[in-house]
Amino acid sequence: MTPGQRAEARIAELGITDPRDLDVALIAMDAGMEVVYENLQGCEATLVGVGNRAIATVRRSTVRGRERFSVGHELGHWDMHRGRAFRCRVDDPDQNWASDTLLEKEADTYASHLLMPTSMFNPRVKALGTPGFREIEDLSEVFATSVLATCMRVADINTLPVILACYNARGVLRWRKAAADVPPRWWLRQQLDDDSFAYELLHNGKSHPSPGKQPAEVWFENMDADEYEMSECCIPSRAGEIMVMLFLGPKMLDARYDPHVGNRKFNQHGPRVARK
Repeated sequence: MTPGQRAEARIAELGITDPRDLDVALIAMDAGMEVVYENLQGCEATLVGVGNRAIATVRRSTVRGRERFSVGHELGHWDMHRGRAFRCRVDDPDQNWASDTLLEKEADTYASHLLMPTSMFNPRVKALGTPGFREIEDLSEVFATSVLATCMRVADINTLPVILACYNARGVLRWRKAAADVPPRWWLRQQLDDDSFAYELLHNGKSHPSPGKQPAEVWFENMDADEYEMSECCIPSRAGEIMVMLFLGPKMLDARYDPHVGNRKFNQHGPRVARK
């Protein structure tokens, strides 16, 4: 089973069908993991287990969604990685997404499915159409999750042609996460374009939480990007960073393979890895 399947199987076994009943501490207790909250320094959570019992210590936070994700993350470790060594989670899930730590990414995936199960989450996303950050915030309140974790889950379920990206305070791409059906031929700019809403937010402080039309060339390096249209919305994140959601226009999903973009190793059939 995948991490997501394991998490959702646990929810199904407990018979939970309403987001309001997703009490992650009680779910953890049922799995043999007690949760305590303390003022930790230097990390978000730690896990100590002996036999079939464990204690997860989670940093207190004013953001309830952040605490809940930490509990789900540690439960993922307890459920999947028992007996293996791993470092405590340093911060929100984007820290793990920006890294290559497999166990941390698996635990994040587990937590995401635990807090936002497919059967409850997908119908609510479908009802939103093309959501902006205001709609995402409303959705995050339903599931008691952070906006970041909710955005990542929206990309994961692959029902919208969305790319989620984070740019640092210098306007440089930090990480990106695309829905599975977004064609790999679209090469995201590494530096914010002057004409993007995100650039305006970074330099003038003007948020653009609702999707607005943009020429695709504002966001993608492809030579033919000026022939396509898309939507962008953005909000400020922590430490001066910018969180962006990009929605590809319908024609962009049918665009032909572009061999002249970026340095990515892929062909018309998808990603490829060079032989050593």
